[in-house]
Amino acid sequence: MTTTERKAGLPSRADVPREQTWDIEALFATPADWEAEAEALPAAIDALAAYAGTLSRGPEALAAYLRAADEVELRLTRLLSYASMAASVDGRDAVAAARRDRASGIAARFGSVTAFAKPELLALDETTVRGWLTQPELKDDRVRLERLWRDRAHVRSPEVEELLGAVQAPFASERSIHPTLVNMDLRFGQAGGEPITQGNVDRLIASPDREVRRQAWENYADAHLAVRHAQAAMYAANVRQNVFLARARRYPDAITASLAPARIPVEVVTTLLATYRAHTPTWHRYWNVRREWLHLPELREYDVKAPLVPPREVSYAQAVEWLCEGLAPLGPEYIQDMRAGLTTERWVDYAANDGKRQGAYSNGSARVKPYIFMTWQGTLGSYSTLAHEIGHSMHSLLSQRAQPYAVPRYTLFHAEVASNFNQAMVRSHLLQQARAAGDTDFEVALIEEALANFHRYFFIMPTLAAFELESYRRVEAGGTLSAPDLIQLTADLLQAGYGEGVQMDRERSGITWAQFSTHLYANFYAYQYATGISAAHQLLAQFDQDPDGARARYLTFLKSGGSLDPIDALKQAGVDMLSPAPVEATFRVLSGYVDRLEELLSARSGTTPQQT
Repeated sequence: MTTTERKAGLPSRADVPREQTWDIEALFATPADWEAEAEALPAAIDALAAYAGTLSRGPEALAAYLRAADEVELRLTRLLSYASMAASVDGRDAVAAARRDRASGIAARFGSVTAFAKPELLALDETTVRGWLTQPELKDDRVRLERLWRDRAHVRSPEVEELLGAVQAPFASERSIHPTLVNMDLRFGQAGGEPITQGNVDRLIASPDREVRRQAWENYADAHLAVRHAQAAMYAANVRQNVFLARARRYPDAITASLAPARIPVEVVTTLLATYRAHTPTWHRYWNVRREWLHLPELREYDVKAPLVPPREVSYAQAVEWLCEGLAPLGPEYIQDMRAGLTTERWVDYAANDGKRQGAYSNGSARVKPYIFMTWQGTLGSYSTLAHEIGHSMHSLLSQRAQPYAVPRYTLFHAEVASNFNQAMVRSHLLQQARAAGDTDFEVALIEEALANFHRYFFIMPTLAAFELESYRRVEAGGTLSAPDLIQLTADLLQAGYGEGVQMDRERSGITWAQFSTHLYANFYAYQYATGISAAHQLLAQFDQDPDGARARYLTFLKSGGSLDPIDALKQAGVDMLSPAPVEATFRVLSGYVDRLEELLSARSGTTPQQT
């Protein structure tokens, strides 16, 4: 879609080309099929209650329940995926929103009905059950049962477990209210005469025209500020709910409860944040280079994404070729599967249409296709997003091929390694090409893409992680979270990262937390972007010394799925996330990009600035 077409208005969902949409029909051929499953599934869920009191009868009885529950859970996952995906692509579709809410209610029913299982399993003699695991019918269940045993202290009585399962639907209200508010009710004004939407705001904030950038950044922030008290109330309610759940399960605090299932020590988060704070001068140096390159008297927040060189148009087809070339070191089978998914298999929904929510994600949980949601803007940023999300999708594909359904899915901590690895590997390939061709503008554009990626994952996300940690600490200490409190906290944290190199509008910068609240509602998710990008760069560095061994270790990591805890899986792949070394090494990568920009800036001294 050209700029002129965008300014003319986005098409409705019904008018976008089919090839730009995902194959959601692979989940359910028609909405009527989804409705039929939504009618049938509650009865299948209720039938699981008949297994209560039977799990002690032997390996056959235990296996019968686990297989039945797995089958129902997979059906539920497909129901949820279809509903949430349809709501994502058109936030103005009230029917899709109703399906999403209905599916969430059915999911809560599943949690309530199956709440008996954990307490009943834990009441069994562990030695006896370990003996049962030698039987063929339970061979795939060892990992999840061992994880249940290690969490024994946090599983409550059947009555309490049933209650905790039942509250999941009402506790999910904020997570559904927020996208409804942002996607359906907020209006963001215009920038340069173009209506600002969730789908185009990132492009407008990266405009070569400073006035367009200013209007886009300020108007987008102002729309969120207009409902700051409602957003703060929703976020505070979500924090209180998670604190309640952590206490109900006898965890010392919410962060421990969130990290415990994947056996991630809290020190991983605190070490990340301490290492980040120690290296903020690297970011301060970048802001100064950026200001000098842009010939600006001062750098504002809306200049952080201003192009240093003329933006380069990138088609979706070109991005697919770059990915296939850049990821070739992972082997022909990986490339074959990826190319098919990006093209003929229609994993990706990249159309720009009215009502489509902001952001991007991969959803491979339904074991049908590892779908990707995004909006194509024709920029290097779009290519980078696609590289990130296809990393998730290929992780899902390879792990599901290698691991049975009974083995838990990979965690979010695992996930952000695979996505960031793809971005880093393809970027390295393209930078080599640009330098070999003497294409300085393309090299600068690629470094800009890298730094934009680092800004999101290695600046904004650690900032949000610190924000989240402090928010929970305040609530756990009996405090409150008002909109002014949250805005001030965010502004203070951003100021530490910007230093004196960026002149801040504290009120508008302070509402940044509300613009990323989907990550915050995920409960201690944000930090995993920073750990993911750190582990990814350490894995990529191994390809320089031992490409065959590095490929084997990395593919083994992907295929292991959730069979190993993430810290253990990464250690086997050669990365120690208990140490600050991966974060420190990745800051050296960031510093190298800044060094190169300084060199190129020196060589380009006296050139005409790109600002208008």
